[in-house]
Parts: sequence; C-alpha cells; structure tokens
Amino acid sequence: MSNSLSTAVRTARFGWKCVAKNTSRFVCQNCGAVYPRWAGKCEACGEWNTIAEEEAPAAAAPKATGGKGGRKIEFVGLSGVPETSFRLKSGISELDRVCGGGLVAGSVLLIGGDPGIGKSTLLLQATGALSRVCNAAGKPVRCVYISGEESVDQVRLRASRLGLASANVDLASATNVRDIVATLDSGEAPDVVVIDSIQTMFVDTLDSAPGTVGQVRAGGNELIRLAKRRGFALFLVGHVTKEGTLAGPRVLEHMVDTVLYFEGDRGHHFRILRGVKNRFGATDEIGVFEMTDKGLAEVPNPSALFLAERRGNISGSCVYAGIEGSRPMLVEIQALAGISGGGSPRRAVVGWDSSRLAMVLAVLEARCGVRMSDKDVYLNVAGGIRLTEPAADLAVAAALLSSVSQIPVPADMVVFGEIGLSGEVRAVPQPGLRLKEAAKLGFARALIPPARVNKKSVKESDTVLRLTEIGHLKTLLDMFGMAENRRDS
Repeated sequence: MSNSLSTAVRTARFGWKCVAKNTSRFVCQNCGAVYPRWAGKCEACGEWNTIAEEEAPAAAAPKATGGKGGRKIEFVGLSGVPETSFRLKSGISELDRVCGGGLVAGSVLLIGGDPGIGKSTLLLQATGALSRVCNAAGKPVRCVYISGEESVDQVRLRASRLGLASANVDLASATNVRDIVATLDSGEAPDVVVIDSIQTMFVDTLDSAPGTVGQVRAGGNELIRLAKRRGFALFLVGHVTKEGTLAGPRVLEHMVDTVLYFEGDRGHHFRILRGVKNRFGATDEIGVFEMTDKGLAEVPNPSALFLAERRGNISGSCVYAGIEGSRPMLVEIQALAGISGGGSPRRAVVGWDSSRLAMVLAVLEARCGVRMSDKDVYLNVAGGIRLTEPAADLAVAAALLSSVSQIPVPADMVVFGEIGLSGEVRAVPQPGLRLKEAAKLGFARALIPPARVNKKSVKESDTVLRLTEIGHLKTLLDMFGMAENRRDS
C-alpha cells in the first residue's frame, strides 16, 4: 500500500472509515478554565465539581498564503469632540454618581449582587425614572426591560408595587439571544436596555445549557457588540458565587465598561451600590440606598444615617472617618473583647477584612504589650456597610483598647489612620475631606496620623476640630490608662 494514497482513495478501495475527532471539551463553570478530560477539582480556581462537558467551537480553516487580506484601518488623531460626551442622567443621583455622572451612549454596565438584594428593583426604578427624561436629541428616552427570570405579569406586579405601572417602559420576557438581537436591531434603536439576567440567556448555536461559561461568554459578546453598534446603554444583571464574586467567565468583566456590585446585609435596610470598574468615571465610588416597602430610596447623607442609632459613652465603640470613592463617610466601629473559654480564641468580623484584624491584634500584642492572644474578639461595622480602606486600622485599634480597658472613646471624637507592622501610624489620603465631614456632623475632636505629607489639607480644618496627632500605637495606650501595664518590647 502506497503512503501517497489519499484518505478518500483508501476509503473507497479498502472500505476504511475515518473516525471523527472528538469535538467536546471540559470547562470549569466558575473560572472558565478548559481541560481535555473531566476532573473533580479545577486546578485554576480550586473549586470542586464545577467542570462540565461542553461542545467545542469549530476551528476556523486557515487562510491560504497570498489570499485576500483584511480591510485597511483608518487612523485619526486624539483631538476632536467624542460622540459619547453626552451623559444621560437617570434622575437617581446615587446611581448617576456611581456611573460617573450619568449613562454614556453605547456603554455596557454589569451589575451583580446576592439573590434578593434588590438588583431587579433598582433597575426597574432606574428605567422608570429614565423614561421621564429626554435624550441628546430632545426626545423621550426609550427604555427596554427584558427579563429571562420572570414573566411579564410578575414584572408588572413589582412595577405596580413601586408605583411605576404608568411608566413608559417596553417590557418583554425572552431568553433567546438571537431573537433579542434581531428585535433590538430593527427599527429605531432604544436608549437604555436591561437584560435580567445574562445567566438565563442562551445562544442556540451552542449545545451547552444556559448559564454555562460558553453561553455567558457568547451571549454577552453578541449583546455587547449590538450595544456598541446601535449606541444604547446596556445593563447586564449577573449572578454571584458563594464568595460574592460575579459568576461566569472572568472575561465578561473585561468586556464591559462598568462593573457594579450591589451589596448589603439582609438584616439591615441599607444597600450599597459600589463601582469596581468604570471606564467613564471614578472607581470605588458608592451610592447608598435604603430598602423600603416602596422600593429603594436614596440616602443623600449616609453618615448621619449610619450614626443615627449610635449611643455615646459606650466602651468598644469608635467613629471612623472614611472615604468611599469621592464621598466622605462616618461609620461606627464596634469591638468586644473578652477572656476566651479555652482552646483557640475566636475571631468574628462583620464588615471588615479578617486578615487586617489579625494584623492589628498582632501589632497590639507584639509592639504595645497588650495581651490579645487569650481573648475572644468580635468586630462589627454598624449599618451593614463593608470597609476596604486601611485607614480604618487606628479606629479598630481604638475600639479594641476601649473594650479591653472598659474606658469609652470620647463621644465627640473621630479616628482614622493606617497602622504599620512596627506600630507606627501612617498618613492617609484626603484628611481634610474627612475632617470637614466630621465637623459638619458636630464632632469636636479628631485622632489623626502625623500631618507630615498632607499638612495643608489638615490645617484647613484646624480651626474647627481639635486635632490630636499620634505617631505610634503606644501613645494610644495613654488614652485608656494602659501605659503602665504594657510590656517593653
């Protein structure tokens, strides 16, 4: 038999059959990692039982050398007026703040949050408010709300409860991406489109089930391309994993322009809309809402609301002056330290980083001689908000020492500052903005880091608040009468 015989000739002469190559692959539904065979644990993200079999996409045939190339790309300069300079304001100032001042035409926003936190309620209220304003052409904004999780009647019930039954919003219940794209691509383009949610959408050219990595990637890509081409603002609602991150492929977060997280504890009525990515505005900006029986209400002054139930002259309580995005915010940090009943002491944290608490406890014991290894420690940020700034270190340390010594932090004092591993207190950004917010709410004193870097910003508020600069945690022990009990380190 000659090796030069083609496959077709060999099949015809000898009756051989060509075996088709396997076109399936195994994909992790949590991170999108691809494997040639099934495995119980994903080596990329460490999750168990998340690898599922999917149909592999067909490989494109290689183009022959010398074939027709692509189209020529035209280059332009940096000068000129961008077409996306107009921002569509929804009328919900907290939402507009997080989006960078309003919605940009052709932008894609991905919003995620725990089930039942209020994502659908927020977007239904946003489309209802947007339907009452005008776009750049002076025409009423056309809003489209497409739900893949609820029927039309269910969405109407929510709209009636929110007082939006008469809002001019086009409503539909659909899950086929091909049908949605064909509908939105015909006629005059809408101004705002909401897809609730991207995990329920499916592309009929793929054999995998809705919600899988391949479906989310393909469906999101089709909808994003359509939004960019037609120039409407697109909201994509995304589910979250048990760790609180957006489910589906990580590439979806890179494809969109803005990523928003809707946070909050179900035991509290506060909701935080946090921007973690924004190509058209500042990141880490937050909007504060209050959940009521009529839907989500804006909170223009969250500091006053978070401190409304605070009781003064209580040991273990300290007011922290923080910055969330561009907004100063005062919150109460509560700490409780008691003798452990035996075994390993317990550390329970709500609203703050547990590893950061472990660092502060270690610094207090190693650098200040305050014994914390035999105490159960409970830390809570009142109001259900989650703090991410290292500037809260000094306030946490003050609350802990207050709990141990049973001496309250002065009720008219705010605290902020970052703690280093040697016990030094480091400067933090925008101290003047923090102090002005504290003065506005009636505080008279502030415990702050040494103003070596931001001396000018601090002096602007020097006449309003009585400032106490602290360079090391050992100085903080004098406030609580613990200096004579510390060990020399």
